[in-house]
Amino acid sequence: MSKEIQRYSCKDCNKKFSINLGFEGMHASPQVITSAMQLYFTGESYRNIEKFLNLQGTKFSHVAIYEWIKKYVSLMDNYLQTITPKVGDKWHADEVWLKINGDKKYLFAMMDHDTRFWIAQEVADSKFKHDAQNHLKKGKTLTKKIPSVFVTDGLPAYDDAFKKEFAPKNDFQKKSEHIKEIHFKNQRKNNNIEERLNGEFRDREKTFRGLKKDNSPAIAGIQLYHNYLRPHSSLNNDTPATRAGVIIKGDNKWITIIQNAKKD
Repeated sequence: MSKEIQRYSCKDCNKKFSINLGFEGMHASPQVITSAMQLYFTGESYRNIEKFLNLQGTKFSHVAIYEWIKKYVSLMDNYLQTITPKVGDKWHADEVWLKINGDKKYLFAMMDHDTRFWIAQEVADSKFKHDAQNHLKKGKTLTKKIPSVFVTDGLPAYDDAFKKEFAPKNDFQKKSEHIKEIHFKNQRKNNNIEERLNGEFRDREKTFRGLKKDNSPAIAGIQLYHNYLRPHSSLNNDTPATRAGVIIKGDNKWITIIQNAKKD
């Protein structure tokens, strides 16, 4: 059975609840705030969004826009972590470097093959010394399952983490296979799904001009946007969440998720 995230309505009068649910006390309207979020996660900078809103006759600073992003990404992410997506049995994991406060770090990301659902992510100081066990544990906790096939590059950190989190502890548990796609010259990699995700993140990173901290709302927000709000051409313009059985009702899905998150 799919999980529906929908606009609330009164059973007695069949009227919708106030659109301000989740936006109480905000100086900007829900439409302005969610428009700013949509612009940011489709590639605009805070200052460009400020200029756009000013052209629409609404005067809000880039600092206010950042505060909206931080507030609502946290609210939405905490709520969506309570929903179990119905993902497939083949997962891919990879890592991409990024700069945070001027330092080179690595974003570890894990994606489901069938639905393109971005299952988990975490930021690490090092690529080769990082313990990926918590990364795999987060994926297992969210989906309440382990994959039959786990595809990674040849990074040793995945080997150790796989044995601790995905390998069966006894003969009665589900068997899981770890495929390590080590890339040599002129050899094709089979982890291209994760490579596309890395490219998606790299395209969006261009407007960050450097992140300030590991838990920046931008990183969680990109994952959230990828899963629940961005149509994917490879999925016939469905979102990964839709393919994973999470159906979001309403014309403005930002508002729908925020209302559900606030209500819960």
